[in-house]
Amino acid sequence: MKKILDLMEQELRQAFEACGYEAKFAKVVLSNRPDLCEYQCNGAMAAAKAYKKKPIDIATAVVEKLTGAGADASGAQAGGADASGAQTGGADAASMQSGSAHPVFSEAVAVMPGFINLKVSGQFLAEYMVRMAAADKLGLEAPEKPETVIVDYGGANVAKPLHVGHLRAAIIGESIKRMGRFLGHRTIGDVHLGDWGLQMGLIIEELRDRKPGLVYFDESFTGEFPAEAPFTISELEEIYPAASAKSKTDEAFKERAHQATLKLQKGYAPFRAIWQHIMSVSVEDLKKNYSNLNVEFDLWKGESDAEPYIADMIQMLVDKGLAYESQGALVVDVAEETDSKEIPPCLIRKSDGASLYATSDLATIVEREQDFHPDRYIYVVDKRQGMHFEQVFRVAKKAGIVKQDTPMIFLGFGTMNGKDGKPFKTREGGVMRLETLIAEINEAVYARIMEDEERTVSEEEARRTAGIVGLAALKYGDLSNQAVKDYVFDIERFTAFSGNTGPYILYTIVRIKSILNKYRENGGIVSEDALEKNILPAANDSEKALMLLISRYNEVLESGFAETAPHKICQYIYELSNAFNSFYHETKILTEPDEARKDSFIGLITLAKRVLETCIGLLGIEAPDRM
Repeated sequence: MKKILDLMEQELRQAFEACGYEAKFAKVVLSNRPDLCEYQCNGAMAAAKAYKKKPIDIATAVVEKLTGAGADASGAQAGGADASGAQTGGADAASMQSGSAHPVFSEAVAVMPGFINLKVSGQFLAEYMVRMAAADKLGLEAPEKPETVIVDYGGANVAKPLHVGHLRAAIIGESIKRMGRFLGHRTIGDVHLGDWGLQMGLIIEELRDRKPGLVYFDESFTGEFPAEAPFTISELEEIYPAASAKSKTDEAFKERAHQATLKLQKGYAPFRAIWQHIMSVSVEDLKKNYSNLNVEFDLWKGESDAEPYIADMIQMLVDKGLAYESQGALVVDVAEETDSKEIPPCLIRKSDGASLYATSDLATIVEREQDFHPDRYIYVVDKRQGMHFEQVFRVAKKAGIVKQDTPMIFLGFGTMNGKDGKPFKTREGGVMRLETLIAEINEAVYARIMEDEERTVSEEEARRTAGIVGLAALKYGDLSNQAVKDYVFDIERFTAFSGNTGPYILYTIVRIKSILNKYRENGGIVSEDALEKNILPAANDSEKALMLLISRYNEVLESGFAETAPHKICQYIYELSNAFNSFYHETKILTEPDEARKDSFIGLITLAKRVLETCIGLLGIEAPDRM
């Protein structure tokens, strides 16, 4: 099903071409002056330069052709909007308004200096609603060429609990993955665990100090290593920070950890056995905690999975003359003449032969190319890693690991800060565990539900509902911000049932569910998709505004994924929720005496609910039945 913008542009293209102008000037955009029009075309401005004519003359001719009406340059219509949003026009603005019915537009006006202001036909809009309701995925078109997309997100380190610093990667990446998959792309989410670096050596040596009698540290041991881990997840989560702190003051311990890491990476069996225990205990716990965020991965691979590809990859870089020795290390130059800032060489191997993050990231790309042949890569990582990934992407393309035209997108996200503007901490100043943050926000939502004097849910149901709404508050509070920007985590604002918040969006969906339930209780018949309801042209401005917001659904979803911008979906559903609530307050839906009109209302709000539920699903959020 074509986007409503495409259908409008189709009409404008025909009019431009009929007037002797190229169809490329017929681009239609959402109006930046909704008080004047719903959509606008600014193409006459660009066409004027190409055809050496006044913009208003071109706009007037196009509108005449579009509507089949004659021009009226009396100046009765004044005002328009330019691309920057500034108001234009005045007493001498040329204008022309449709004098006859048009299948798409109820009004088309040419205004000075050459804008075409458009309003959509109520009949056309109502028919578009009916077609959306009946269409698969509400009219979202399948991509012409579905892509295989790798989304690299999560990035947790094993042996550590998830904390607030892991939140953004998880929920932004999950949303991007869901968007790509819903649009029809083969979208693969990979957690890409940190499981192969120095933290492994630190844990091994700390374990040696604590439990020197373990068989892993007995060089004479030749039997089978135990199947059960010599530590629990709680012990493991205490071992790593203790080892990390020790390495900062004990150089000998740090060197032991470094050597243990090298031995692990070279395949030393006892250390590989410890590593397997670390992985099995950690991954089980990580899966549980990610599941609490409604985040799932298709691949649970880590840096270690790239190890088998490293040697051949390094040799290939050497053979191609890209990698060379510098102070004993192996590097690849990635700077280009067009760079506006210094891009240092990419360090591939340290002087002692140890691998680095760049080594495993490049080898991971080799593995992904072999296994999936991706058409697109999306990395959801802290924006402070931007230089690292710029270097890695350049080496990957320079070496021919990835085709030159394959998009490799670095979606760098900002920091979640406290009200003091600094990275979010516990009250004691430490890093907050993610499960603690979730518990606190759920408790805040539960308190809001229980303090509602009109509450109809039991305490038990309130607890269940608080879990759903709390997660929505947390995820929406994050996703509604542009990913690259830092934002302030404000539990009071995020859990509010009004304003641009997750609870407000869910409350709107629950309100629609309540109306539909009352409609059924009063004998009305309506299915989940309301296909038996015919949607009529809008009876008032608020109803038309709701229809216009609904009609933008497929455009928003496509642009949201193309721009890796979940915040666009958040902004859309906030505007849609506002439009529904305005319509709800101005319309007596259930007491409407005209049955055809009442059926139309029910069909429309059901469609609004379906759009909202689809969109929150792409954000990894679900709605309760009651709040």
